[in-house]
Amino acid sequence: MKIQRLGHAMYLLKSSKGKNYLIDPFFDLNPGFPSSLNNTEFFKSIDCIFLTHGHFDHTSGLSKVIEHKPNIMIVAIYELALLLLQQGIKNVLPINIGGSVSLEDVTVTMVQAKHTSSYGETEGTPVYAGEAAGYIFDFADDYTLYHSGDTALIADMKVIQDVYQPEIAILSSSGHFTMGPKEAAYAVKHLLNVRYVIPSHTFPAKKTAPSPESLTQLLKAFPVVEYMIDKDGELKELLSDYKQTEVVAMGYGEERTFEK
Repeated sequence: MKIQRLGHAMYLLKSSKGKNYLIDPFFDLNPGFPSSLNNTEFFKSIDCIFLTHGHFDHTSGLSKVIEHKPNIMIVAIYELALLLLQQGIKNVLPINIGGSVSLEDVTVTMVQAKHTSSYGETEGTPVYAGEAAGYIFDFADDYTLYHSGDTALIADMKVIQDVYQPEIAILSSSGHFTMGPKEAAYAVKHLLNVRYVIPSHTFPAKKTAPSPESLTQLLKAFPVVEYMIDKDGELKELLSDYKQTEVVAMGYGEERTFEK
């Protein structure tokens, strides 16, 4: 399988059978999204979208994908799914924590996370959007991946590991709005048993951002983003003596192949 990082929390999972699964679409104001992908070909290549929660930096890109692919399936927790359906979005599949959806080459299960979730907060009064969640992607004849979503450190990660046995984890580790590198390192050492961990919810610095202009605009609108810049290296340092798990700090726009 291949994993491509397209922002602080947006990832494209590419299966060995050629399917593309997008997590948390966020394009405008996203300093980690390469402009070379801002085209019809890319948006039409997406086979399904998975939302971890309703915040704008995880959902605002939906309209752009739907513009190019109106019938794309969107998977979201029940309350958020209903909000999207009420907006006229057609192909939304509501599930809830513990529920699964089976696609051609992957079974995806929604799992616990600890975070808030609202929708439309940049356009007016925030609307309750259910609970935040993570996902387990169990690919046929390939790796099982755990995407934590935005989350604090939770003991449930041990249960998630025991039940689903992921080998790759994409873990929030930015601090401020999610757990930080210290907590993510604890999760890797004491709760999970993965071969690879990818730090997430961290933002690029100007020199590493595919879109430095977007970073400038984002910092102007949300100055707190400054506290979440360049955090990937901290998790790598904290786990430098932990040989059981490799920290894969992915660049923005970078694609990595993970072969079993």
